[in-house]
Amino acid sequence: MQKLYKIYIHSTIVLIINNVQLMVKCMKNNGEKQQTVKIDETDKKILNLFNEDGRMSYRKISRKLDISIGTVHNRIEKLVKSGVIKKFAPVIDHGKLGYNFTTIIGVRVKGGVLRNWEDKTSYHKNVLCMYDVTGEFDAIIVARFKDTSELDEFVKNLLKEPDVQRTYTQTVLNILKEDLGSSKML
Repeated sequence: MQKLYKIYIHSTIVLIINNVQLMVKCMKNNGEKQQTVKIDETDKKILNLFNEDGRMSYRKISRKLDISIGTVHNRIEKLVKSGVIKKFAPVIDHGKLGYNFTTIIGVRVKGGVLRNWEDKTSYHKNVLCMYDVTGEFDAIIVARFKDTSELDEFVKNLLKEPDVQRTYTQTVLNILKEDLGSSKML
């Protein structure tokens, strides 16, 4: 499952949107089938407004879309219950907290233990995203660190794990776009 984060200089609340498109196709996710969710143009507009300002009131949304407050409330509840809106969360600027060093780490793990390794590693405080991938590596980690010594310690600890065969680390020089919680794809 793709973990979604939106990291910008904000202190507002945003919606974390679960891969929403006009129609989300059924897919396997940790052995569970994800239900197909259909959304209409009004739902898209509500999601886009909330994505711009997660603290926007239902009243303001209703005025902008020329619909009733009750309709806004009911539609947002429907989007939450269906899992389209996963949660309401603050957008954190990790750089303001000293985490200015972004890395992408490819990890090769011994066969048969990938899921267990991912479950354990994904909770590390520096890991923002973790993906199962095809190709040379089994998993890709996107992580933030305060400095190279913190990264060095993280990678060396990964390599100490008996299930990790090798890692490949890339340092991000510039972040050109980082908007994983975007509703622009709708």
